[in-house]
Amino acid sequence: MNNLKNIIWAIALLFLSASAHAKHSKLRQIKTLIVFFDGLRPDYITPELMPNLYAFKKQSVLATQHHSVFPTVTRLNSAAYSTGSYPAKTGILGNKVYFPQVDKVKGLNTGDASDLLRIDSATNGKLLTTITFGEVMEAAGKRFMVFSSGSSGQALLQNPTVSAGAIVNPDMILPESYKETVYKAVGQFTSHDDHSAKHIWATDALIRLGLQTGGPEVCALWMSDPDHTTHADGIGTPSAVAALKLVDEQFGKVIRHLKSQKLDEVYNVIVSADHGFVTHVGKKTITAHLIEKRLKESKTSEDVVVADGAIYVKNHNPDVIKKIVTSLQEAKFIGAIFTKGKKPGDTKGWVDGTISYETIHWDHPTRASDILVAEYWDNRKNKFGYEGAGFAGGPAGHGGSSPYEVHIALMGSGPGFKKNTETNLPTSNIDIVPTILHLLNVPIPQQMDGRVVYEMLKENPPVSAPSLAKTENVVSSIHASWGTYKTTVQRTILGKYTYIDFAKTERVFSKP
Repeated sequence: MNNLKNIIWAIALLFLSASAHAKHSKLRQIKTLIVFFDGLRPDYITPELMPNLYAFKKQSVLATQHHSVFPTVTRLNSAAYSTGSYPAKTGILGNKVYFPQVDKVKGLNTGDASDLLRIDSATNGKLLTTITFGEVMEAAGKRFMVFSSGSSGQALLQNPTVSAGAIVNPDMILPESYKETVYKAVGQFTSHDDHSAKHIWATDALIRLGLQTGGPEVCALWMSDPDHTTHADGIGTPSAVAALKLVDEQFGKVIRHLKSQKLDEVYNVIVSADHGFVTHVGKKTITAHLIEKRLKESKTSEDVVVADGAIYVKNHNPDVIKKIVTSLQEAKFIGAIFTKGKKPGDTKGWVDGTISYETIHWDHPTRASDILVAEYWDNRKNKFGYEGAGFAGGPAGHGGSSPYEVHIALMGSGPGFKKNTETNLPTSNIDIVPTILHLLNVPIPQQMDGRVVYEMLKENPPVSAPSLAKTENVVSSIHASWGTYKTTVQRTILGKYTYIDFAKTERVFSKP
């Protein structure tokens, strides 16, 4: 009888132990935190400017050849990362986008969620024209929450259908039913003119709503500085430095929370940026140039519409397109110029001296403009010693094709990542979501352009994973009466994946 009791007790203990282990495993399942610092140049990550991020970098795996998606603007990269795909598939081709069915005379601001919703309505729910991370997560029965201190548009583009979770932003909380939960946790945000307060509020919301037991499998925190302050005041200015230190403090607060709750054993933390930054030294705009050359009637005319660097010509008139390109090729403030290729696979555009959209992953079948332009850039340093200048207006910015805007940081730390090491294989913002899906054991949709960055992971890569990269140049040039115009696009090729390193323009003017 005693033996029978002992056996029953042993079985019961085993059952209880197994149940406890299962419960513990469920609570401690591997999760992911994505952190984006908007406009973060890699050379900002120093012990003096960003001690918390610097310490994280030293113990993480660093991808030294990480790329922003070109054109190097925020909302285009928000859409690219959240879909694992290039603009040719997402349909978000810039910070300003042109949809004549919504507005015939000007581009729409993708930073404003209300403009995005106007596009969504006009396109029958096709704001993005490919599958999103949120939709994949929802189909897999998992949750994804976005926390952002930036624009409502940038936040919405991370999960435009608000699938599998919620969006928490100072100017927008979705779904509406989630507002009261947010207000109870961190209060209603009212200091809309205080950008520093936005960072603190969004970080606190992440900690109290996202990084908790029972929280979503994936959270994203998007800090809108250093971008916001650097646009206004310039690279290396006291205010830009203060902004860097503030968002670094918020990042440190997140890391300390993870460690104090022993969640650092559970969370893979991925840190990146949407783009880099250059000092601006230009004074002229594309619109002003076209009006001056009588290639556009006025600022509000429909004959030619300019949305950032994208130029839309009424009725796609080929003669007008050629005249505009010819004029821009001579203009000193203009860099690389792109047009559609004559046929699939072309690296050169159909207009002489241009590069094809396909070369830069911008060949959306219905939304691509007639011409795409990047500003000219050079290597000069500003007064604070930061290298890289672009010929656009304002103190500083991004969107161009320079390496200072393209090359950004990517770091990973946690149970799935290697420690204290580097990889020099090329990576891009489109590779982040496929890697996260792989770590979550969720199938990666075939239509995603990105790849799993196995070289950053602890696991051994499959035999099929590419491991050797090569660099190649795509060159297009013309000889005109005024001189020579040449553009070189440097690409890094890794297996079937192509990464744009930069596009550099050279002009040689004929002697009078």
